[in-house]
Amino acid sequence: MGLFTPVKKHANKFRYIPRYYDPEKERREQRRRELHGTSSEQEGQEYQPGQYIRTQREARRAAQSKGESRKTPSMVIMMLLALAVIIVYMLYPRIVEAFTAARTTPEERAKQEIEEFNPYTPITIVPNDYKEE
Repeated sequence: MGLFTPVKKHANKFRYIPRYYDPEKERREQRRRELHGTSSEQEGQEYQPGQYIRTQREARRAAQSKGESRKTPSMVIMMLLALAVIIVYMLYPRIVEAFTAARTTPEERAKQEIEEFNPYTPITIVPNDYKEE
């Protein structure tokens, strides 16, 4: 429950909201008419099921006939080029390894196999020469 205050912070405001006119609704309807391609001659007609879909389809076909397609060939080419770069990036080390393996002789390959780490080779234990005093 509020207490009585003799001083108001602001004056009373007159807020009149039109009862039969809504500017937001008018803007929405105008935008809808623009998007769906309805003209002033179609305003009095009743809505037919599929009417908006048909008008959008006709507009899309007209745009495609003019050559204004959504997917440009340059985008498709760029995507294919990016895919090719990724594939080459993944396969390049294997290709280089295959060429280097083809150039090495069997003796060099045997040396490389000996030098490489093999987890199954036995461990050699070296005695410790450290003496405690």
